[in-house]
Amino acid sequence: FISTSGSANFTSGTGRCKELNCDQYSLDIPTVQNSTDLREIQNLLRNICLAINNHADTKSPGGPPSEHTFLELLFTIIDKLLKDGPLGDNQKVSKFLSLVEDTVQMISWHLSEPRIYMESEQTVVEVLVKRGLTQHQGPVHLSSEYVKLDTHWETAAGDDTYLGFASVSLISYEHFESSTNFFHGMRNFSQGMKYNMLSKVVSASVSNPNTTHLQKPVTLTFSHLEPAPQFNNGHPVCVYWDEKLVGGGWSEKGCSVSRFNGTQTICTCTHLSSFAVLMALYDIEDHFQQQLKTITWVGLSLSLVCLLICIITFSYFRSIRGTRNTIHLNLCISLFAANLIFLIGITRTESTVGCGIVAGLLHWLFLSAFCWMCLEGVQLYRMVALVFHTEMKLSYMLAMGYGIPSVIVVISAIINSKGYGTEKYCWLTRKDHFIWSFFGPVCVIITVNAFFFVITVQKLVQKFSSLNPDLSYLRKIKAFTTTAIAQLCILGLMWIFGCFLFQEGTVVMAYLFTIFNSLQGVLIFIMHCLLTKQVRNEYKRLLTCICTEKYSEFSSNQSSKSQASKSVQHTGESKT
Repeated sequence: FISTSGSANFTSGTGRCKELNCDQYSLDIPTVQNSTDLREIQNLLRNICLAINNHADTKSPGGPPSEHTFLELLFTIIDKLLKDGPLGDNQKVSKFLSLVEDTVQMISWHLSEPRIYMESEQTVVEVLVKRGLTQHQGPVHLSSEYVKLDTHWETAAGDDTYLGFASVSLISYEHFESSTNFFHGMRNFSQGMKYNMLSKVVSASVSNPNTTHLQKPVTLTFSHLEPAPQFNNGHPVCVYWDEKLVGGGWSEKGCSVSRFNGTQTICTCTHLSSFAVLMALYDIEDHFQQQLKTITWVGLSLSLVCLLICIITFSYFRSIRGTRNTIHLNLCISLFAANLIFLIGITRTESTVGCGIVAGLLHWLFLSAFCWMCLEGVQLYRMVALVFHTEMKLSYMLAMGYGIPSVIVVISAIINSKGYGTEKYCWLTRKDHFIWSFFGPVCVIITVNAFFFVITVQKLVQKFSSLNPDLSYLRKIKAFTTTAIAQLCILGLMWIFGCFLFQEGTVVMAYLFTIFNSLQGVLIFIMHCLLTKQVRNEYKRLLTCICTEKYSEFSSNQSSKSQASKSVQHTGESKT
């Protein structure tokens, strides 16, 4: 068929014309220019296109050059290319796969037979074609030694692009897997996950040009290169070659594992491209993942219980209310909310928006906890240095405890909203040093707190050595200062290890951060409740009241039973 513009168009039978643009197979691309073999494939593709053009323009009765001839030429070039070893360049791999797929697809447009199957030393190809005025329907199956493709003729033809024919092709490469060790596009690659090729590389294509999102997914059944009966240290991953990555590489988007066993993996994909199965090998750190998860769940659950007891304690007991108690109450509220969100959402990276919200909340809550600790340092200094007016206004404390973190988080989000959430954690990214929007304020707060604590200790020493010291008051402040410094050390050490964890991700730092983070609520409960005499007295009073009430109820019940027994006995004696 010939279009009115004079360009070549080719179909067989009756159908709409398909225009062929041979200019797209230019030799000006740098990747092609730098590779002799790729230039040969590019030349072959251009020659096929021009041959079809010449046949259409001259209306030659002999038909276009034989598709078998074209395939034999293509196989000769591929065999020569792959015999020389791995390509060694992901850009060459991307161009190679694209050229081979385009060549086979173009050959399929003028196949005179409904099926063609050819194989060489390095490649096996099978192409099925159906022609007619009406679109064909039903399943279609293609297979080779290492893979089986299951799709539908509706997928091959397309909904709005039917040209009077539909084709499906499957290309298997015998020794191409060693050229495709490019895993930078894999979701867990940056976390240290290792990958090995578990299958041959295959290319699947259809005549339908719109295959980026198929309504009916295709199924590929891969045979493993080597039996893998147990999968103790890994799991199979279905992948496709994504040219949109930097240079090209394997990606798992749109593909999933349907079933697998020791010899086969069945993949389901919503698009067409070149495919393979990878074995995702667990990094050494993942051997401890379950242990860390257990420590986190147990420790944080215990901390949440302890922090909840602290919140109830500081809210319920009136005798201990005051500025310092208000600081402890809000500190526990911040840590309770932060630990709860940390427990639920720190690794929920599936949703970018949700992960960013979790990271933002953790950023705000942990900064708030440090601000309240800074307020405690200021309050202790005021208690020692000032004789009167040692109580701070609640509005000032709320502004510092929650307002300053809010300002920091809002400014950080405006500057770099994409900095909230990483591939591994719902936390602040290290890119562009964004992590310092947390560690920077924390370092400042720790420095300020340390300064106030040093001044407070100096003042205490001076007052203890004075002529008439108020020993009971000074000892109380001394106890307060000791617990405050211990508290700062606990949270400070936790985020020192946290810095190393989120920066480096070592196993040792993961353990230390998990232990400190999971037990901080327990330690705060011990320091501010169990080791505080006033709080212990309130607990004793509460327990005494509860026990007295229970004992009174028990005594009353026993007395009632005794009186009832005596009444029955007296009634019996009267009747006698």
